[in-house]
Amino acid sequence: MNFWMILLCVAVLAVLVINAYNRLVRLKAMVDEAWSGIEVQLKRRYDLVPNLVNVVKGYATHESTVFEQVAKMRSIAMGAQGIEQKAGAESGFSGVLKTLFAVAEQYPELKANINFLELQKTLGDIETELQLSRRYYNGSARSYNIATRVFPSSLIASATGFTAYPYFQVSDETERQAPEVRF
Repeated sequence: MNFWMILLCVAVLAVLVINAYNRLVRLKAMVDEAWSGIEVQLKRRYDLVPNLVNVVKGYATHESTVFEQVAKMRSIAMGAQGIEQKAGAESGFSGVLKTLFAVAEQYPELKANINFLELQKTLGDIETELQLSRRYYNGSARSYNIATRVFPSSLIASATGFTAYPYFQVSDETERQAPEVRF
């Protein structure tokens, strides 16, 4: 009788461990999928920006430092590895894109150019998709991180090498501040 009770307890414990491990694997796969979604949107943006720069260059030929900054930040962002490094590089890249659009604002004929307007709309759509991808990633990372920290799955996570994922956060303090609106 005692043998069967011990065997039943070991079987129940084994099922709990297997379920916890499988849950961690599923959650890790969701985080990896979410990160892949961010990378797809970033690639779309990286591919679009040279076209946007070329259109603006046609009108604003004397703004070469802005174009050099955009090219430099684009290559830095494309070469960034890991979530934290990528988030920092993306913050800088977004800043120079704002500068590019500020330059474009100075040229009324450029703002009326159909190619520029279409590229600007596409970039806006990509930014929206990127924001949604970041939100999905952070939600997936949150669920995974919670699962790696709560008992008893934290025991299985630490024993099998599951570690927490960082969140994709805004690293530029100016982006955290609310914009000032004046009329």
